[in-house]
Amino acid sequence: SHPSFEKIRQIHIPTLNIDVEEYRHYSTGAVHYHLHADNPENVFLVALRTVPMDHKGVAHILEHTALCGSRNYPVRDPFFMMTRRSLNTFMNAFTSNDWTAYPFASQNRKDFNNLLDVYLDAVFFANLDELDFLQEGHRLEFSNPTDKTSPLEFKGVVFNEMKGAMSSINSVLWQTLCKHLFPSTTYHFNSGGDPEYITDLSYEELKQFYRKHYHPGNAIFMTYGDIPAAEHQYHFEEKALQHFAPNDHIITIPDEKRYNAPVYAQEAYALDATDSTKTQTHILLSWLLGQNTSLHDVLSAQMLSYILLENSASPLQHYLETTELGTAPSPLCGMEDSYHELIFVCGLAGSEAKHADQFEQEVMALLQKVADEGLPQERLEAILHQMELSQREISGDGYPYGLQLILTALPSITHRGDPISLLDLEPALQQLRHDIQQPDYVKNLIEQWLVNNQHRVRLVMTPDTSLSHRKQAAEKAQLEKIRQQLGESEAEKIIEKAEALAARQKQEDDPDILPKVTLADVPPTLKIAQGSMKTIQGIPLHSYHQGTNGITYQQLIVPLPALSEELLTLLPLYSQCLTEVGIGQRDFAEVQNWQSAVVGGISAYSSLRGNIDNEQKVISYMVISAKALARNHAAMAELLQATFRQARFDEYQRIGEIVSQNRLRKENSITGHGHSLAMTAAASGMSPLAQLHENWGGMHGIHSLKQLDEAIRSQDKLQELCNKLQAIHQQINKMPLQMLNISEKEYTQAIEASLQQVWSDYPSDTTADTLLDFSPLRSTVKTAWLANTQVNFCSRAYPTVPASHADAPALIVLGGFLRNGYLHTAIREKGGAYGSGASQDTNIAAFRFYSYRDPRISGTLNDFDQSINWLLENKHSPAALEEAILGVVGSLDKPASPAGEAKQAFHNALFGRSPEQRQAFRQKILQVTLDDLKRVTSTYLLAEKASTAVISNDLHKEEIDTLGLDLKVL
Repeated sequence: SHPSFEKIRQIHIPTLNIDVEEYRHYSTGAVHYHLHADNPENVFLVALRTVPMDHKGVAHILEHTALCGSRNYPVRDPFFMMTRRSLNTFMNAFTSNDWTAYPFASQNRKDFNNLLDVYLDAVFFANLDELDFLQEGHRLEFSNPTDKTSPLEFKGVVFNEMKGAMSSINSVLWQTLCKHLFPSTTYHFNSGGDPEYITDLSYEELKQFYRKHYHPGNAIFMTYGDIPAAEHQYHFEEKALQHFAPNDHIITIPDEKRYNAPVYAQEAYALDATDSTKTQTHILLSWLLGQNTSLHDVLSAQMLSYILLENSASPLQHYLETTELGTAPSPLCGMEDSYHELIFVCGLAGSEAKHADQFEQEVMALLQKVADEGLPQERLEAILHQMELSQREISGDGYPYGLQLILTALPSITHRGDPISLLDLEPALQQLRHDIQQPDYVKNLIEQWLVNNQHRVRLVMTPDTSLSHRKQAAEKAQLEKIRQQLGESEAEKIIEKAEALAARQKQEDDPDILPKVTLADVPPTLKIAQGSMKTIQGIPLHSYHQGTNGITYQQLIVPLPALSEELLTLLPLYSQCLTEVGIGQRDFAEVQNWQSAVVGGISAYSSLRGNIDNEQKVISYMVISAKALARNHAAMAELLQATFRQARFDEYQRIGEIVSQNRLRKENSITGHGHSLAMTAAASGMSPLAQLHENWGGMHGIHSLKQLDEAIRSQDKLQELCNKLQAIHQQINKMPLQMLNISEKEYTQAIEASLQQVWSDYPSDTTADTLLDFSPLRSTVKTAWLANTQVNFCSRAYPTVPASHADAPALIVLGGFLRNGYLHTAIREKGGAYGSGASQDTNIAAFRFYSYRDPRISGTLNDFDQSINWLLENKHSPAALEEAILGVVGSLDKPASPAGEAKQAFHNALFGRSPEQRQAFRQKILQVTLDDLKRVTSTYLLAEKASTAVISNDLHKEEIDTLGLDLKVL
């Protein structure tokens, strides 16, 4: 370790193949946990314990503002500037409930140290300029910034972000639940900020919070990878820690005072619905359990959650899915371990307030019944199997693997617990194997945590169709009152601050203040996993040998048959149902238990891509995918074969429940994925695949699912649906099969032998002469969807070219160039949207602009157009081009998990993206010029070919009408 740090301990964790090293900084008391691993993707995170005691969003706004300039990097936007000057594999900042974290990851040592310098300076020496607070947090501004007689408006990135976040019923449910579960601690408050209170936060409060919480004595440093801990600590000391004196202030969160009797609460949520509010009530039951610093409490709570809710065969999950008191289980069901005290939740969506008493009584009776009767020993063993598999798996296809490990440990460290025990679960799992042998294990667990636990909250959330209008009217009335009470000098100050902020946003900072990597630092080639192919019982088997830590992954892949239009519409539902229904003589509950005992997850999905040479041609497959501990490879193969050959679709009630649950999930996803939905809608006329995306997973798909859910309330319609799903299954079973296996080399021979046996009776007469095909499509779309959202999502799309076209690389680079150079400033900084950007999708040959959680519509659409003019009418720097290329290459080179790398290699090749083609495409990206960008912009981004889509609410109907968009209501 570095001389400024004391080494506390070092522990090797075999199941994760890492060494965890714990250090403490002598002077400030800062802690450093280093997860040493033989992995070049190094990860850094510094977290501060942040404990807000109101709804003003101070921790969240501070997270944004701290990244807007610091002592050594006095530019107004170092964070976003560094995203363009880096080969990072991850960069972000998070505000959680009781901590704020600043993580990044990179495979390049120079890049890692560049980012480390910027992050350390941003966190510990933030400038916190008042103008940045006004931009990122909130401000008052006249609608015409220079006219003090025009209406006042609230603006600010976080203000609009949280308007979007609190449009989600799930977010409203969770925040309301925590308000009642935690009457006195920080969790009582919305750490992200409630839009009704954000505007009360003062600049002085922000600075006070920073001084109190952003001291190294309150900091947690965490690193992962192959850079030694001492090297990290040298940078920590030189760049930050040596400049601080000890601080005796210790930030802690007390235990919540326990209720002596259950609490019953009823509140309303905003539902902007045009149809009935019947069966739109949510009923939740929740309990406070033990502490997240106690490994025993955490694992007990995990066991409890698995016992009751793991799958549709679990007793509480089965009740929630089948009760007539509601349409689906609440999305909040499960155990939450990120708070200091663990939370368990179960509940119903699609209910009525009058059912609350009966629901609570039935749940409590069921819990007592499970406690009294226990569970079969094989179910408890299956749950332990799931926990072991989860412990072993090397993930990293979303967040970097090292960051996932760090975030697993962070909640415990935040409350000064022992994170190593949470990472090294094997000893605890061994203890659990012993504990579950005790006859009263389940009884004691359920009675202690739930039946006899009086700190229980029942929350009933009812819909209110006028609530959002009342909130909007109250905000307008508040603003008008402020405007009328403004003195002359106060009005002038608002105008002056608006002008000062506008000037700051136009300010051209010297980017060379910041460190950077260049194209010279880019690796020469793309890392692509290599596999081999042989035939098993006439079936092609593609094998990849990867370091998967004792886990095997298998997939079955078949080309999609020529389904009728009616059946094609149901393909996503078929995919979802395929692994959720009965198999052969087993019903769905028996299958769920079979899956739990054998695999760590099984799923099915359709995979479609546009042809590399012609987006109007679509290549399509159905994939069934599973993973298991290597010792269970033969059992997994049997399960996959049975799912593919014998899945049955005659369990009508089960399939009806899946439709209802899917509808709820899709409807609740809009505010989180509105930008993707808007892009999908805008591009839906570009190609057959683009239209399919809209019909399956876009706003049109959500609308169709809603109609289907209503229709199958009729038993005849439900039976008709199930017959159609069976028809899809029969057609897919006639298609030729191929298999993918990913495992460590030592298991190859045994796996091939088991596959030989499992598929011994596979028919050899399957043919692919009736593949799914589509008619060409190229049309313009101008549409707007009204949904339950307080903010807008805008998109504009243009038809372009597929992947093999010579202009495709330039269009890929163009997206980042427009975002970096124009869209970020115009739409996020000035317009107040939480995010914006542009990208080329070669699968559907479309270039798409988007905005995310946006207060504007017309202004943003105009900014999309102006970005095109900006690019064509101005001279641009080679440095800006290099930054855009770096962003694309960083995305292409981003590592996946060992299994993920193999899946990417196989599926890319399956769709004609061979390793040679991918390497050549990457090389062409590196050769894009500024002239190329102007050429493709003038060639493809033509106003007359633009398609537009907006997702908004009924408060914007008039504006949507003036834009000439076709209005649709979800």
